[in-house]
Amino acid sequence: MNKIVWIVAFLAATFCVAQTQEQQIDTVQILGRTKIKKERSEFKRHAQSSEILSSYELNRNTNNFIEQSLGTVAGVQVDKRTTVGGQRVTVRGYGNDQKFNNWGVKMYLNGFPLTNADGVTILEDIDFSLINQIDVIKGPASTLYGGGVGGALRFYIKPNTEKGTSLSQNLMAGSFKTLQLATRADAVTENSSVMMNYNHFESEGYRPRGTSNRNNYTFLGNFKLNPKQTVEVYAAHNNSYEGVPGQISYADYYAGIDNGNLAYARRNSGNKFVSSRMSVSHHWKILPELQNRTNIFYGNLESTRKAAGAYENSMTPTYGFRTNFSHDMRIGSDFKNNLEFGAEYLITKALVSNYRYTGTNPDVPDEVRPMDKNSYFRYNNFATSVFAVDRITYEPWDLSVLAGISFNKLGYDRTDLLAVPGVVTANYKDQSFQKDFKPSYAPHFALQKTLGAHLLNLSYSEGFNAPTAATAFVAGTGLANDNLKTEHAKMWDLSAHGLFADTKFDYQLSLFSMNISDKLTQLASNANGVNYTYWANTGHQQNRGLEMSLGYVENFSSGFFKRIEPYFNYAYYDFKYKEFKTGGVDYSGNEVVGIPKNRASLGLDFTTHSGFYLNNTFNYMDRVFTDFGNTNKVKAFHQINAKLGYRRTVGQFDFDAYVMGNNLSSQINYTFLFLGNNVNDSDPDSQYPRGVATDITPGPSKAYFFGGLNVKYRF
Repeated sequence: MNKIVWIVAFLAATFCVAQTQEQQIDTVQILGRTKIKKERSEFKRHAQSSEILSSYELNRNTNNFIEQSLGTVAGVQVDKRTTVGGQRVTVRGYGNDQKFNNWGVKMYLNGFPLTNADGVTILEDIDFSLINQIDVIKGPASTLYGGGVGGALRFYIKPNTEKGTSLSQNLMAGSFKTLQLATRADAVTENSSVMMNYNHFESEGYRPRGTSNRNNYTFLGNFKLNPKQTVEVYAAHNNSYEGVPGQISYADYYAGIDNGNLAYARRNSGNKFVSSRMSVSHHWKILPELQNRTNIFYGNLESTRKAAGAYENSMTPTYGFRTNFSHDMRIGSDFKNNLEFGAEYLITKALVSNYRYTGTNPDVPDEVRPMDKNSYFRYNNFATSVFAVDRITYEPWDLSVLAGISFNKLGYDRTDLLAVPGVVTANYKDQSFQKDFKPSYAPHFALQKTLGAHLLNLSYSEGFNAPTAATAFVAGTGLANDNLKTEHAKMWDLSAHGLFADTKFDYQLSLFSMNISDKLTQLASNANGVNYTYWANTGHQQNRGLEMSLGYVENFSSGFFKRIEPYFNYAYYDFKYKEFKTGGVDYSGNEVVGIPKNRASLGLDFTTHSGFYLNNTFNYMDRVFTDFGNTNKVKAFHQINAKLGYRRTVGQFDFDAYVMGNNLSSQINYTFLFLGNNVNDSDPDSQYPRGVATDITPGPSKAYFFGGLNVKYRF
C-alpha cells in the first residue's frame, strides 16, 4: 500500500513540476535517443502504457533467446519449453493459461497478424535474429487489435537505410555445441531497399535430448512507387526441429537433477515445423491529411508434434487483410483532430489429426489407441474486427481526449473427418460443430496531458478473449459448449512518461487495475466411467499493479568512456482470484498462479571510444504459486548475464566480436511451469512414481558461454 501512495504522490508532483517548466521537448531535442522518441509516440498514440525494445536492447544478449530481452520489460514474462522454442508470453499477468503456445496476447510482424483466427500465436517460425524492434502495448488493446486481454506485441524487421550494397556474415558458437551462421545481403537505393537473409542455428541444448536445428530464409523489400506510395514485400520460409525433453519433478528441480522425462524419451518427443509466410503492405498518402496502410497476408504452418501423450499433425493456413486509415484535420485555430479507423479480417483453415498413446505397452511406446479414440478435424475459423479511434487535442493546453470502439465477431466451423460411415465404429459420436460468438464491443477512453517533457495519461479500456475452437467443444459429452462465454477485461490505467536532465533521464510509471470476468478454466469430469476435461467460466480475477521503467544515458565527447547507460525496470503485482470456483472449491482471495509479486531487471552498459563495450544484466523473479489453492510454491531466483565486445570499422569492413556469459551465478531456475488445473501433471510411463507431479521445465543450472563475430562489408 505504501508503494501505491508513493507513486500517486510522485505523479502529482510531476504535474506540479512540469507546469512550471517552460521548455518544450520537441523532435529535434530528443532525436539522439531514437528509442525514446518512438516510445513517446506509441505511448501517445495508444493512450495506455506502451514500451519499445529497440535493436540496441535486443542485442544486449543473444537474440536467439528472446526471453532474455523481451522478458526484461516491466510487465512482460516470457516462458519457453525448448531450447529456443515453445514461447509463452504473459503481459500483465495474462497469457499463461495454456500448456502450449500463446493465447490472450495479440501479435503482429511488420503490421500483419501472427495470431490466427483461433486467437492462438505460435512463434516457432520467427527468425528473432532479424527482429530489431518490439512494441509492447500493455493491457486490453482490443479497440485497435481485436481479441487479447493481455495486450499486443508488434515485432518489426526494419530495412537497412544505408545506401549501397553490403554483405554480412555472422558467426556464434559456444556452450551445448551451439552454432549459428547467418548470411545477409542488402541493396539500398534512393527508391528501394532489398534484404535477403539465411540463418542457420543448431544446438544440442542444455537438457537431455534438447536438440535444436533451425533454418530461416527471409526476403524483405521496400519499394517507393512515387512520392505518395510505397510497397513492402515480406516473404519467409522456415523449417525447424526442437527436441522436447519434458518436465521433471519438483524434487529433481531443487536438487539440480535433470534427466528429462522418460515418457518423452521413450517416444523421441520433438516438434517439427515447416512454415511459409508472405505479406504485401501498401502505404498511400492519399491526401495531405489522409493516409492508409493496408496489409494482405498468407501464412501456413505445418507441424508434427510428438509428446508424452499424443502424436499430432497439423496444417494451419491463415490469410486475410488489415487496413488502417489515419485522418488529421484542424478545427478552428485551437483544436486538432486525428481519426484512426480500419478493419482486420482473418480466416484460418486448419487440418489437425491427433492420436493418443496407450502408454501401456513398454515394448511399443508409440502404440496408439483405436481410431475411434483419436481425432481428425478440419476447421474453418474466422475473426473480424472493425475499429475507430478519435483524438481531439486542445493545443493551447496540450490536452487530448481520446475515444474509440471496435466491433469484433468470430466463429468456428469444425468438421469431424472420422464421422464418415464405416470409417470407425458404428456408435462413434460425430464431433463436428459450428459456433458463432456474440459480437464483442471494446471501448477505449483516455485523457492525456502534455506538460513540457512529460506525458500523463488516464485511460479506461476493455478487452476480450474468446475460447479457442478446441475448447468450445466437450469431447467427453460430444456436444458444443454452448454455455461458454468470452472472457472480458476492464482496465483503468494511470501512466506517466517523461524526461529529465536535458532528456538524459527517462521514466515511465503506470498504476493499473484490471478486472477479468468469466475467467476460462480447464476442469476435469467423469461421465459413464470416462475421464475427460472441458472448459468453463469459473469466476473473476482482479489484477492490480505498479510498473516502473527508468533509463539514463550519459555521453562523453572525450576520455575513456563514450557512453554509460544504466536502466531499472520493476513490477509489483497484487493479482487475486475473485468469486472463483472450480470443482466446488472457492479460491477467492488466493493469488493468481504463475505471477510473481515482484519482478525486476537492472542493467549497466559501458561503451568506450576505443570500441570496447560491456553489457551487464541482473534479472530477479519472485516466488510463484502453481495451483489455485496456493499450496505449491516455487522459489524465487535471479540471473546475471554479461556481454563483452569490441566494434571497429576498418575501411569498408565493420567488425563486431564478443563473448557473453549467462546465469553467471549458476542459479537453479525454470523456463516453464504447468499452472492451475494443469498442475500436478504426471505421465504414467515416466521414471517417476504415480502421483509425483512433473510440472517444471528447468533452465541451465550452471553458467554458460557464447562467442561471436559479425562482419559486414560495404561495396
